[in-house]
Amino acid sequence: SLQIPIIDFSLLAKGDEHETRKLDLACKEWGFFQIRNHGVQVKILQKMKAAMAAFFELPLMEKKKYAMGANDLEGYGQAYVVSEEQKLDWCDLVALKTLPLEQRNLNFWPLNLPGFKEAVEDYSIEVQKVAEEINANLSILMGMERDGLKRYQGELKQLMRMNYYPPCSSPDLVVGVSPHSDGGSLTVLLQDDDVIGLQIKHKGEWIPVKPIPNALVVNIGDAIEIMSNGVYKSIEHRAITNEKKARISAAAFAHVDDELEIGPLDSMVDDPHRPPMYKKIKYIDYIRQVLARKMDGKAHTDLVKIQT
Repeated sequence: SLQIPIIDFSLLAKGDEHETRKLDLACKEWGFFQIRNHGVQVKILQKMKAAMAAFFELPLMEKKKYAMGANDLEGYGQAYVVSEEQKLDWCDLVALKTLPLEQRNLNFWPLNLPGFKEAVEDYSIEVQKVAEEINANLSILMGMERDGLKRYQGELKQLMRMNYYPPCSSPDLVVGVSPHSDGGSLTVLLQDDDVIGLQIKHKGEWIPVKPIPNALVVNIGDAIEIMSNGVYKSIEHRAITNEKKARISAAAFAHVDDELEIGPLDSMVDDPHRPPMYKKIKYIDYIRQVLARKMDGKAHTDLVKIQT
């Protein structure tokens, strides 16, 4: 069965040409890949998983102390349900702004849960290093210096979304998370080693992403699709539920500053062969448009496509 590409991160970080080419193809053809040898210690991954499990095991009244506000992306909640007709999202989640430090709102952090804050902090710093190294490689592939994207995007911010999918006796009636693409630059996902839940859209088919123990899954977000002028693809994906087993995952969304105007990078525009395919738009305005459409499939980047 089809599998998303697997990249050896340690080789990528050394500038190995073969691995860099694999990254290029993965971003063009799949928009998703798994990385192994990423340098995040196994004990940091395990502590992160344990911290999430401990949070989701808290009594509901306790979890509700960290509830999301009406227009807030942060806090504890359930994935939103848009209509009665669509499948219900079957997922508990907590989302925290993790980086930079001054963005943290500790009111949403369960600080009385032993080890939680430390585990999330340690993991968030490590996973940010991974995102930055991938960004540096993408910069080179996009015809810039290693720090090209960093100079354009500034320091990437990070939102950590932790998901708990309870077992579900009628999985055909629900989805864990409805099909959507991610609005940001890059997403790095830590998933359960033994429960398949993530599926990605590839050539019209839903392909399950088989977990590799201690690997991380990375995907391209809409912002990079726009910056790459459509060369790199932000791909629709969803989470499915499991009849027997619960599943936990953590998605670290690396994203640009709200006020940054995103658009195709000069190095990715080659008139007349490859004219700009997207309008420029302020990142916050783009995200507002995406949220207004409620995770409905993957047509978000169409909002800023230049009509030809």
